[in-house]
Amino acid sequence: MGVPELSPSRPSRRRRLLRLGAALTVSCALAGYLAVRFGPDAQHARPGCEVVSADGDGATYSFGADQAVNAATIAAVGTSRGMPERAVTIALATALQESGLRNLDHGDRDSVGLFQQRPSQGWGTVAQIMDPVYSAGKFYQRLDKVDDYANLPLTVAAQKVQRSAFPEAYAKHEPDAALLAAALTGRAEAALTCESTVPDGPGDPSAVRAALIRDFGASVLPGAPEARKKATTAAATTTPAPVAGTLAQAPARARTVVVPVAAPATAKDPKAGRRGWELAQWAVAHASVLHLSEVAYAGREWRASGTGHTWREIGAEKSAGARQADGAEGVRIVTAP
Repeated sequence: MGVPELSPSRPSRRRRLLRLGAALTVSCALAGYLAVRFGPDAQHARPGCEVVSADGDGATYSFGADQAVNAATIAAVGTSRGMPERAVTIALATALQESGLRNLDHGDRDSVGLFQQRPSQGWGTVAQIMDPVYSAGKFYQRLDKVDDYANLPLTVAAQKVQRSAFPEAYAKHEPDAALLAAALTGRAEAALTCESTVPDGPGDPSAVRAALIRDFGASVLPGAPEARKKATTAAATTTPAPVAGTLAQAPARARTVVVPVAAPATAKDPKAGRRGWELAQWAVAHASVLHLSEVAYAGREWRASGTGHTWREIGAEKSAGARQADGAEGVRIVTAP
């Protein structure tokens, strides 16, 4: 009796089972990715920010917390140099195109940083360009030398600074950059928020002061020259260290930094309040890296827990906690416990 031949259907079934198993594996992996990416815990895992139009046209722009930090720094450096909102819009549109508002350590040829500036083209050393304050300052320095840049099309103004191979690419970022600039220069009140997120550790008021001085300059905070000098030295540290011990359990008053505002807004001079909103929205943009729990100004408050996409009104008693000696209201920034 001969040896029976194997049924031709067995290998076929085995192949089908293998294909089915591979498909199930891929499906499970995809489902897991989607759950992490878009599921109920995704908001906590991937904190983000949003800016809304002050013109009532419903325009919005959503972006990541890391991008918000860089955008706020770019805006602060610009206003501290006396540059107008239009200059900040040009700078933000440029950084959106060049790096997506991320401080990249690589790029085309030797380009690095937020603006993809090249050491070989005289922008500075790699270490200097990787400092967002330095790179933004260099951008504004060159932009300021462009004749009548505020009245030029954004693509033309940006191109005169950048010398890009694709100058028209800046145009598509102008609407988003304009929304960001309006909020981060303080013209649009309570326009920038970051989603509800619980800080992953306590904050440090000294790190907040250092970051303020790093972005705005030493004049942003009052106090004795010795205190300002100490904070200015600390400003070289871009990532605050976690705080432990007594400060972590300290009451909110000990964890609070009040930034003075020279002149509050009035009915006669509504622009006077821009500085306060500029500082307040800078703080919200930095909430993730500085571990902030609250930011308050002009009778409104942003909180890291529960109201991450809103500025809510607060009572006069709580608002008085940021009053200055002259009665004007400062920006109150509270670090996480």
